[in-house]
Amino acid sequence: MASEIDRLAPREREVLELLLVLGTATAVEVQAGLESAVSNSTVRKMLTRLHEKGLVSFKMDGARFVYRATVARRKASRSALAKLIHVFFDGSAGKAALAALEEPDTRLTDAELDELEELIRHARKRS
Repeated sequence: MASEIDRLAPREREVLELLLVLGTATAVEVQAGLESAVSNSTVRKMLTRLHEKGLVSFKMDGARFVYRATVARRKASRSALAKLIHVFFDGSAGKAALAALEEPDTRLTDAELDELEELIRHARKRS
């Protein structure tokens, strides 16, 4: 499914990401959450396409369709992160990690720091 996520059009990816944040939503709620103005019929077409791709499911609530993402949030976030690393950091996860850690507002818990240290140890062993 990750490859299907990678092939999404930007607007479809935005809709999927919004559903991951909201949990469930109607087409009207998705439309309201999008950054740019899109007609309700366009939102419904995107939701239908995402459903056909197996990334979104729906249930009926009376006369309303209620949608939810079927892809795991972790899988979608990894796909988005891979794209971000490729586009903005020349494919270097190290550069992306350094940029994130250099941000003045970055705050890490002791557990996160311990996990990073462990990942760095493993990365050194692989190099």
